[in-house]
Amino acid sequence: MKRTLILGGALTTLFLAAALLSFVWTPGEVTTLNIPAKLQPPSAAHLLGTDHLGRDILSMLMVGARTSIAVALIAVGIGLCLGVPLGLAAAATRGSWLDEVISRSADLVFAFPSLVIAILITAVFGPGAVNAILAIGIFNVPVFARLTRGAALSLWTRDFILAARTAGKTRARISAEHVLPNIANLLIVQGTIQFSLGILAEAGLSYVGLGAQPPTPSWGRMLADAQTLVGIAPHVALIPGLTIVLMVLGLNLLGDGLRDHFDPRLKVLRA
Repeated sequence: MKRTLILGGALTTLFLAAALLSFVWTPGEVTTLNIPAKLQPPSAAHLLGTDHLGRDILSMLMVGARTSIAVALIAVGIGLCLGVPLGLAAAATRGSWLDEVISRSADLVFAFPSLVIAILITAVFGPGAVNAILAIGIFNVPVFARLTRGAALSLWTRDFILAARTAGKTRARISAEHVLPNIANLLIVQGTIQFSLGILAEAGLSYVGLGAQPPTPSWGRMLADAQTLVGIAPHVALIPGLTIVLMVLGLNLLGDGLRDHFDPRLKVLRA
């Protein structure tokens, strides 16, 4: 467990640090074209080489990390801020019309993958990072709502909840003071997992042209631009692809480590 948590945390921290560093410094300019230097292999001048427009790939990855992390983080925040209260309300009013509305609405959103939702949104408002955030965030809401409802329902039968109700506390107050703190660990773990899925979703949306638009660098669009250059300069496609893999791997390892940390029983089962 400790190795998984440390490795996942190290990989995640590395990409977060690169994204933060890109605000103040990058090895090269990401908006300046240098056609004579296009498709250069990794060298001392360009540690990861250059793309088809002569831009430094390392600089593109650093700024692209900023885009991917921002989109995924805000989308997860939307899911948490909307999904958790809805899940708590559904659990507190189990069997009521409110519970049915929330549960059936979640089922409705799950019927449409995030990519389909993104296509619908961009068809109306146009492509862009903001619309990608909206599409991924909408898909995250029912994820957190279902998780919160399921975890909260198991708590509403516990003795300490019965004691709180006997003391005259309202369902809303019980949800905020007693239920939410006891399921926070599950939400943290799920948030980490949804963060990694958000990175993948943003890359996928950018790949098909629905995410961040030029000149803003994006890992997904770097892959799209390089798909016809694999035979000529394979590093142009392999490096951003490997970057996405490592970022998602780090977040998944971090999520596994956090889950083991919060639930020691899993550590015993895996031993």
